[in-house]
Amino acid sequence: MTGRVHLVGGGPGPLDLLTVRAWRLLVSADVVVMDRLGPTDLRGELRPDAEVIDVGKLPGHHPVPQDEINALLVDRARAGKQVVRLKGGDPFVFGRGGEEVAACLAAGIPVDVVPGVTSAVAVPQAAGIPVTHRGVATAVHIVHGQGPVSASTLAALRDPEVTTVILMGVSAIPRIVADALRAGVAADRPVAIVERGHHLDQRTTRTTLGSAVLDAGRTGIRNPAVIVVGDVARAELLLPAHEMTGDTVR
Repeated sequence: MTGRVHLVGGGPGPLDLLTVRAWRLLVSADVVVMDRLGPTDLRGELRPDAEVIDVGKLPGHHPVPQDEINALLVDRARAGKQVVRLKGGDPFVFGRGGEEVAACLAAGIPVDVVPGVTSAVAVPQAAGIPVTHRGVATAVHIVHGQGPVSASTLAALRDPEVTTVILMGVSAIPRIVADALRAGVAADRPVAIVERGHHLDQRTTRTTLGSAVLDAGRTGIRNPAVIVVGDVARAELLLPAHEMTGDTVR
């Protein structure tokens, strides 16, 4: 009997930000294939006999290549297992979920996708930053920080009505800033860098595009972090300074 693969979005980390469907699938799964990000403290909630496989990636270090992850999902499902592929955020927002769906379908394995709360929205929100706000930002541009700074990203950075959200971009801050300034993006464009959003040690660094490299180095910015560029990142847009816990404001 063939099993099934469920690609589950785990959200930004806390267990209570999982969807009800995600929770139901996790607690009944035969196999859980999990990433480094997302809800990693749920092992005590799983079935005692569940197989838990860690395939988490670090920046620049992918110990389990994507094709091996795909093969692992197919192998366990062919053995009749109910497999949950648990990802941080949402599987289809830079989660390579599409590749895993394609691999399962090519192998004749039933697969479905459970959406998760994407960090592109949830992490800024944890710092009191709305990615859209009436009169401030009418659009959102989400970009993978490790890729090239495309013409569309430069256009978004220049547009005062667009919020640019950069995921997995900490190491690329100098390159992104240099390309943006060279393309004419204003040096005083507000920037917020939110580390470990929705965790107890969350920290937000508020700066500007022109000072972002210096301030990121000064405060020791580390992954995981989400970078927000745009007027919504201004300090005290929504929250007064005394409520902005964990913030460092330049």
